[in-house]
Amino acid sequence: MERETEDVYFAGGCLWGVQAFIATLPGVTFTEAGRANGTSQSLDGDYDGYAECVRTRFDPTVVSVGQLMVYFFEIIDPYSVNKQGPDVGEKYRTGVYSDRPTHLEQARDFIAARDDADCVAVEVLPLDNYVRSAEEHQHRLARFPEEFCHIPEGLLTKYRS
Repeated sequence: MERETEDVYFAGGCLWGVQAFIATLPGVTFTEAGRANGTSQSLDGDYDGYAECVRTRFDPTVVSVGQLMVYFFEIIDPYSVNKQGPDVGEKYRTGVYSDRPTHLEQARDFIAARDDADCVAVEVLPLDNYVRSAEEHQHRLARFPEEFCHIPEGLLTKYRS
């Protein structure tokens, strides 16, 4: 019998590294590069408010959104607004998005429990819309490991089994 999985969306700057990292985490069964919470149904031209993100499908009997947040905070600067590493702009903001209120509650609880919660710039919002990125962006660092990523190599492979 196949286990029930759930989706949550993490925006942490350039999606190539975020996807490479998240794909190695325990309980994650699928990742997809995309854009969240923009104002159009297409990625043609301007990104219309989208955040680069990774659709993260996970098995909730193995890992929770709260635990995924612990991992996520290893690879982001949670205080930075619209910037991660050398990437600057609204599309590089940090965020957690979901259509499940329980996921958003777990993400907010994780942030609220931090001593620096009032400084954290990670948005936690309902998923308004999502657009899958072009095939060239899917698992980009797995196909082209020599390409640049703002996440240190040690973190990209830390949880790889």
